Order: sequence, then structure tokens, then C-alpha cells
Amino acid sequence: MKTISILSMTALGLALAGCGSSPSTPTKPAPATTAKSGGYYLDDGPEAKPPANLDAIPDAVPREEPLHRFANRTYVALGNTYTPQTERRAHSEEGLASWYGRRFHGKKTASGEPYDMYAMTAAHPTLPIPSYARVTALNSGKSVVVRINDRGPFHSKRIIDLSYTAAYKLGYLAGGSTRVRVESLDPIAYGTQGESLIEGVYLQVGAFSSADNARQLLDRLTRELELDASRTRMVLSGALHRVQLGPYSSDDAAQSDRVRVRERLDLNAVLVRRD
Repeated sequence: MKTISILSMTALGLALAGCGSSPSTPTKPAPATTAKSGGYYLDDGPEAKPPANLDAIPDAVPREEPLHRFANRTYVALGNTYTPQTERRAHSEEGLASWYGRRFHGKKTASGEPYDMYAMTAAHPTLPIPSYARVTALNSGKSVVVRINDRGPFHSKRIIDLSYTAAYKLGYLAGGSTRVRVESLDPIAYGTQGESLIEGVYLQVGAFSSADNARQLLDRLTRELELDASRTRMVLSGALHRVQLGPYSSDDAAQSDRVRVRERLDLNAVLVRRD
């Protein structure tokens, strides 16, 4: 971790040292949620008495935040060069997720924030800081939404390091790692409870379990209806990514586009309203 070169050693160098992905070697996995030591990394795990209500900790809620001034610069870690995204855009990948906990609790992350093993956060090598992602365990279908505020893991076979609580909610504390899908989330399209941020009338054109399929429909709607991109959105509701147009000033205005959707794309849109 001492070879990192993004900022000065007092900034991101120390921050990256807070990620549990590279500074130690794997050890035997500890028992799931009652471990006093262990986990995937040496001496990493919960405190002696972790909170009893980890299930009640809510997922991160995507919101608009300015990108960090320094944490998205190109950097070197363990001899490898990483170039983070400098804008939020669609991102989807599959691979191994690991986790980090007590050993790094309270230490600085790449964002400069102290690492909180009981918050819904994660470390990623290149996703923007801060940004948000949905992480789905491929073996169970369970998913969580986390806020990316740290860098790592710096291991060729791992793509993301989740906080202790996020890993707990996905059920892989004991195993140390699991295969996941990581999908970036657009904060403009997601709000509290996963609903549209703006009140009004909308047309819902489709609902997909796959964010990629939803984005393909969004692109098609924008292109074939010649819409401004700001008139389309993907809204997370439960496990579904709902493709919506709007908001409209009235039901009549929405019905006009509903006819266009049916005539040009042969799709049936449904009127939805958020008060």
C-alpha cells in the first residue's frame, strides 16, 4: 500500500490503507455473524459485541453528490495502475466480492471519511467516489445498495470490497467471498424507497430485473421517440428496474405519448402517478 501515488501519502495513500483488500493474507473464515476474529483477512471481523440489529440497517440511498476532488485521479497500487471513472455512467460487471471489517474500522477511506464497518459502503478500484451501486449475490439473488467511498480491492480475482454489514446482508461473511454482479445506480433516477424523485404523472413502459435490459429500452425510447434524455428515467422498485417517461403536466399529455409509444414501438405503456 505504500506505493500508491494519487496524492500525497497523507491523503489517498493513507486512505487506501484503510481498505481491507491487500494488506494481509487470507486466513480461515470465521463463523458467520458471531466471530470475534477472522473473517476473510487476518484479524478482521466484528467487534466482540456487534450491533444486534444489522438486518435493520437500511441500504444506502442514492443521491446527488459532487465527485471527490482527488480520489478519482489515476493511481498506482501494488505495482498496478488504476484509472477511476471521472463521470457517472452505466457500469455492470461480475466477479468476486470480499469484505473488510474491524481491522480498518475508523481508518480513513479514499474519500477521507472514516471507514464504518456497520454502514452500507464499499471499496471499488475505479467507480467514481462517491457513487452508488447495487450488488447482487449470484448464488442467492440477494442484493444490497452501497455507497462507494473507498478504493480496492487490489487483487486480480476480486472486483469489490463490501463493508462488514453489506457482506452480512448478502450472507457471505463465513465464506469470505462470493460471486456478485455490481451495477452502478444513477442518483437522478433513484430516490427514497426507489421511487421517482419528482412528483407527477409518468408513463411506465417496462419493468426488468436486469438493469442492462432497462437501459436498452431507455436508449430505444430516447432514439425512436426523439426524446430529451431528461424525459426518461429508470426507477428502482424492489428488485425491478422500471422504465418511465415523464413527468407530464397532465393525464392528457401523458396519453399523447402513450399513443406514440404504441404506434412507433408496439409497446403498451401504463399511466402511473406519484403524489
